[in-house]
Amino acid sequence: MKMSNQSSGASAPLGAAVVAGGVNFSVYSKHATAVDLLLFDDARAQQPSRVVGCDHRTYHYWHVFVPDLGAGQVYAYRVHGPFAPQRGLRFDAGKVLLDPYGLAVAVPETYDRRAASLPGDTVATAMKSVVANPRLYDWEGDRPLERPFGETMIYEMHVGGFTRHPNSGVAPVKRGTYAGLIEKVPYLENLGITAVELLPIHQFDPQSAPNGVNYWGYQPVSFFAPHHGYSSVRDPLGTIDEFRDMVKALHSAGIEVILDVVFNHTGEGGADGPTFCYRGFANEVYYTLESDKSCFADFTGCGNTLNANHAVVRRMIVDSLRYWVTEMHVDGFRFDLASILTRDDTGHPVPNPPVLWDIESDPALAGAKLIAEAWDAAGLYQVGSFIGDTWQEWNGRFRDDVRRFWKGDDRTVPALTKRFLASPDLYGHENREAEQSINFVACHDGFTLNDVVSYNSKHNEANGENNRDGSNDNASWNCGVEGPTENPEIEALRNRQVKNFLAMLMLSAGTPMVLMGDEVRQTQRGNNNAYCQNNEISWFDWSLVDRHADVHRFFKALTAFRRRLDMEETDSLTLNELLHRTEIEWHGVDLGRPDWGDQSHSVAFTLRTSNGRFLFHCMMNAYWEPLSFELLPTEAGEPLSWRKCIDTAAASPDDIQTLAGAPLVVNQRCTVSARSLVLLAARLTAGGSGASRG
Repeated sequence: MKMSNQSSGASAPLGAAVVAGGVNFSVYSKHATAVDLLLFDDARAQQPSRVVGCDHRTYHYWHVFVPDLGAGQVYAYRVHGPFAPQRGLRFDAGKVLLDPYGLAVAVPETYDRRAASLPGDTVATAMKSVVANPRLYDWEGDRPLERPFGETMIYEMHVGGFTRHPNSGVAPVKRGTYAGLIEKVPYLENLGITAVELLPIHQFDPQSAPNGVNYWGYQPVSFFAPHHGYSSVRDPLGTIDEFRDMVKALHSAGIEVILDVVFNHTGEGGADGPTFCYRGFANEVYYTLESDKSCFADFTGCGNTLNANHAVVRRMIVDSLRYWVTEMHVDGFRFDLASILTRDDTGHPVPNPPVLWDIESDPALAGAKLIAEAWDAAGLYQVGSFIGDTWQEWNGRFRDDVRRFWKGDDRTVPALTKRFLASPDLYGHENREAEQSINFVACHDGFTLNDVVSYNSKHNEANGENNRDGSNDNASWNCGVEGPTENPEIEALRNRQVKNFLAMLMLSAGTPMVLMGDEVRQTQRGNNNAYCQNNEISWFDWSLVDRHADVHRFFKALTAFRRRLDMEETDSLTLNELLHRTEIEWHGVDLGRPDWGDQSHSVAFTLRTSNGRFLFHCMMNAYWEPLSFELLPTEAGEPLSWRKCIDTAAASPDDIQTLAGAPLVVNQRCTVSARSLVLLAARLTAGGSGASRG
C-alpha cells in the first residue's frame, strides 16, 4: 500500500498500518468535532512529543498519514466533541484514548484506572497504543491445526496462573507469562489434552475489580492486542512475538489454542466508569443504551453492554477474530456470555443476529472452532437453541446434572442418562454432531472439582464483598467435613468422587472440557468466584502433581482411553445418527430393569460401538452402600470376556487399566462399591458375532 497523498492518508485499513514511508492512522467517530493523534517517545513519556491533527475525514473515518514512523511508535488519541449524555455522547478531550484497532498496548507504571473516571487529563496515567507490523514474524510453516471436534479434549486454563506459583520450576522472570507456559507444554502434551482454552488474553484493565486486582481478565480494553501483563518482556512488540512463540510451541505438540473472548462488554463500566477508548470515540455506537441515553443497558453485570449488532461494532468483532486466526494462528474462540450477541441495539433478542452470521460465514474463520457460552447475566438462556449451524455450546446442564447425581440427590437418573448421550433433550432436534455439547463438571467460574467434593457452601470472604458474590447453588457435597481434613476415609471418598466426575466426563458423548488443576485436585479454598485472586488461591500448585499422583495418572489414562476409542471409531456421526446407530441398553442392578424412580441412585448401561468391535458395560453407583449389578452372560452364544477397565473405588493403578491388561470378571454379577463407577469392556470378533477369548 502506497499513499498518493502523504498528509491525508486513507480511511482503510482501520488502526495504525505500517506502509511505504510511514504509518497510516484511521479511526471511526461519527459525532467528533476534531481528532488529535498523540505521538510519544516511549511508553514512559509523560507528555506527547508531537501532536498531529487528523484533519482529513472520509465519511465518519478520521485519518492521517505520518511519514518516517514505523513499528514500535507509541501513540494515542484525543477526541473532541460534545459531552451530551442525554444524546448518548460522552466526548472528553481530557482523556487519552487507545486505538480501538491497536495491535499492541503499552501500560505505564503510572497507569491509574481511577484517573480515567474523574475529570482531568490522563496523558500521564493512560495506557497507550503501539504501532505493530504483524507480518514481521517467522512462523516456520505453522498453521492452525483444524482438529475435528470429535477428537478434541479441552483444558481450560489461565495463562498467568499456570506458572505464577513459585514452585512451578519456571524462572522468576517467566512466571505467569506466555514464555512460562511454553516451558510447561510437555506437561500438557503428557496430560493428553488436545486444546487449551485460555481465559481472556486480550489486553484488559488490570485494576478493574473492587479490590483493585482483575485476575480473570474479563474487562477488555482492546480486542486486537495480547495482554501485556502476560509477557516476560517490557517491549509491547515483544509481547506479540512471545504470544506467537507460545502458539507455535503448542501447535508443535499437537495442541490447539482457543481464546476466551469477551465481545459482550468492555472495561469502561457504567456511567461513572473510566474513559479508555470506545466511550471517547463513539459511545452511542459501541454501547447499548437505555431509552434514556444517559444510562447504559447492562445485560452483562459489568455496567455496560457492547452493541454487537451495530455495523461498526460487528465489523470490529469480525476483524478481531480474523486477525487472531490469520496473523496469530489461533484455532478457535469461546465467546463469553454469547447470548449478548443475539441482542439488537435496544437489547431485545432477534431470531437472526447479523453478527453471528457474519462470524459463521466469514471464509477466513471457516476452519476456526466457535464455542458459545449460550447465556447472559440478564437471564437469556439459549443452551440448545443458540443461533447458527456450526457453533458448539458450553453445556451447563451437564455440569449440574452430573454433580447432582454423584452428590446423591433424588430424581437425577433420567437426566444423567441424557447427559451421557450428549443431551438429546437439548440438541436432538438439530442434525448436528454429538460434539456440539461441550461437557464440563467444573470451569473457572465456580468451584474447582476438588472443592465440589470438599465444600457445601462458598467461602468468598477474601474477595472483599462479604461473601455476597458467586453462586449459592453449587450442587456440591463436602463428604462429611467442610474444607481440608486429615481424615483418611473422607479423603478416600473425595478422591473417589473426583474420579467419578472425571470418568463421567471422558466417557460421555460430546466434547469434554476439564479445568486447569482438576487433574491434581487443585483447590481455591472454597472460593467459587476467584476473579480477583491473583495469588495462591488461584495459581496452579505444582506440588499437587506428586501429592495427588493417583488422580493425575487416572486422568492421563482416561484421555488415552478416549483417544484410543476415537481411533477405533472411524465414523463421524451426528447426534441423531449416534442415537440411532449405537446399540445402548439401560439397566438397573438387574439387566433390562432400569430404575427411573425418584429414589434411584444407580444406573447401568450396555453399549456396542458403532463399528461393532467393542461392548461396554458401565455401572454407576451414587448410593451410599455397595450394589451388585447383573452382567450380560453371553454374546451370540459365546461367553463374554469382560475385563474391568475402570473402577474408581480401586487403588491406583487398579483404578484404570488398558483393555489388554485389565483383570477378567468371571462372575455373572459385579459388586460396585458405594459412590463409584465401574466400566467393563469386551472386544468382539469381526462383525460383532461373538466375543474375544482374551
